[in-house]
Amino acid sequence: MSHLLFRQAVSADIPAMSQIRLAVTENVLSDPARITADMYEDYLERSGRGWVAECGGEIVAFCYADKVNASVWALFVRPGHEGRGLGKALLKQAVDWLFQAGHERVHLTTGANTRADKFYAAQGWDRRPVGASDIGYSLSAVRENTPVVTRPRR
Repeated sequence: MSHLLFRQAVSADIPAMSQIRLAVTENVLSDPARITADMYEDYLERSGRGWVAECGGEIVAFCYADKVNASVWALFVRPGHEGRGLGKALLKQAVDWLFQAGHERVHLTTGANTRADKFYAAQGWDRRPVGASDIGYSLSAVRENTPVVTRPRR
């Protein structure tokens, strides 16, 4: 197995992340133009943060956390690289970062009865239907035993 590296995403990673997003076989975008390069850019620092997993120098997975809404905006693994713990490791980085930013609960939505649905359930997230074909998940900082950093009030 090639060397794995997990690191914070940078602007130069956006083409590879977009390519992974468009290559997945579940949660396929009906309109690929709906997710723009500007959206990837916004979530790098302005609205959140992103992380990538590299295998042998190639980006094979990525995750984005939205600090405004305390949510996971994206978590995708390149087909052929699933089942190696990449998604789990990236999700932990995103969740830890959101909890350290002071959020008490993290949220996300995914398609019902998908591998992602089973993945988040297996990670211990609280599951609830949010529509005919979507499932909402949430995770509490207390449940994770992650200290919540409080910000001084101004």
